[in-house]
Parts: sequence; C-alpha cells; structure tokens
Amino acid sequence: MFKPALTALAICVAAPSFATGLDIVVEGAANGVVHIDLFEDVAPGHVAQITALANEGAYDGVVFHRVIDGFMAQTGDVEYGKMGAEGFSMQMAGRGGSHFDDLKAEFSDKTFDTGVVGMARSQNPNSANAQFFIMFAPAPHLDGQYTVVGKVTQGMDVVNAIKRGTGPNGAVIGAPDVMTSVKVTD
Repeated sequence: MFKPALTALAICVAAPSFATGLDIVVEGAANGVVHIDLFEDVAPGHVAQITALANEGAYDGVVFHRVIDGFMAQTGDVEYGKMGAEGFSMQMAGRGGSHFDDLKAEFSDKTFDTGVVGMARSQNPNSANAQFFIMFAPAPHLDGQYTVVGKVTQGMDVVNAIKRGTGPNGAVIGAPDVMTSVKVTD
C-alpha cells in the first residue's frame, strides 16, 4: 500500500478549514443519518485526517465490520472494508488503514460515554489511521487509552440499530451495515 509521507501538521495545513462534524448515511439493518460533532480542539490531527478522508469520498461504501452489543460499532477501514472496491474483504476488514501515515495519539480527559467516537488502533498507541468506533454504552476503561474525536449528536437511534456481530470480537457475518455516504459539515 502506498503511503505518502503526510503528517497531521501537513494535513492541517492542506485542509481548507476544520469541519465541525460529519453526516453519515447508514444503510442495512440500520437506515438513517448519524451526525457527529467533531472535537478539533481535542484531537486536531485525527479530526484533520478523518475530514480529509471524508472529503476524498474514502469512507463512502465502507462497512461496519466489528460490532459488539453493549459496547461499540467499528468502521472506517478504507483499505479492506470498502464494498465494491478492489481488495474488499470482510475477513480482512479491520486490518487496513489509508494512504495517510498513522497518527500520534491525542489522548484527552474526555470520557467514553454513549455516543462518543474514538479512533481504533493496534497495541501501539500511535497507530490510529482511518478506523473509528461509536460507543453503544459507557466504557470508562478506554479513557486515556484511545483518542476521542467526537460525539453523536443526532441519529443515535440509527447507531443502536446497526447489525451486531458475533463472537467475542464482534465480527459481522453476512451482509454488514454500510456508510453509504460520509460528508463533512460546517
């Protein structure tokens, strides 16, 4: 996978301006629009990368690949989780990133309450890239361990209707729910 050497600072400089949110159209078991207010003051590098990917259309068609009832719904794998794209694989979804570099953690004192959006990462705290998750319920054990990037302010009913996965890792079997459109809002 080609990854140009872009840093969060370069993305911030290249981006026309920070957005205040995202509107995500979800289709599948859940149908509707989810609005997320982004916390650019808390995680400027992560918000810049998410909005850059949204502006490119990279999130359009990306599936919710890991959904754990009572915990969270994860999406955003633009490498392996984009339906209809070359390389799409439900078995690989969750392992990919984007053409941007991984991000340095931007941990904060924000708590992982219901509706909070956090960046997914590997064991390395500085490995978040494109994937994110939305909390179904509070998970204080994540506080200070994952970067908080925003919060759902409309459409939590849509989030709650997302098809659940199975097993301890929440892998979605069969037809997953999809982010058909992700647009940056002012």
